[in-house]
Amino acid sequence: MDNFFYLCFMDRRRRLYFYKDYFEKFFDKQNKKVQKKILWTLKLLEEMDWIPESYLKHIENTSGLYEIRVRVSGNIYRIFCFFDMDDIIVIGHGFQKKSRKLPKREIKRAEQIKKEYYESKK
Repeated sequence: MDNFFYLCFMDRRRRLYFYKDYFEKFFDKQNKKVQKKILWTLKLLEEMDWIPESYLKHIENTSGLYEIRVRVSGNIYRIFCFFDMDDIIVIGHGFQKKSRKLPKREIKRAEQIKKEYYESKK
């Protein structure tokens, strides 16, 4: 799966790196319409000079976590990510958002994935 996304989205302003299989597990559970919108949104992240907050938003009170925001037919999906250097977006896990607030357990999981990522780089 990593190779598929890398080939589809290479040579852009930013590169996406899908860490382990966290994103893949989330993505595979979605229907085709949601998958298409997620891919469209990811392509925007790579191509746009400036990304509107409606697609990528910093999560307050975190150590550099962001949420990729996807809305399909009234349903809201979030994919956690963070930057490694200026041009690499590391994609973590995703979930379907069911309330107004981000669940603390999802933020905690994203923080753990980020920690795991940087520890693996040592």
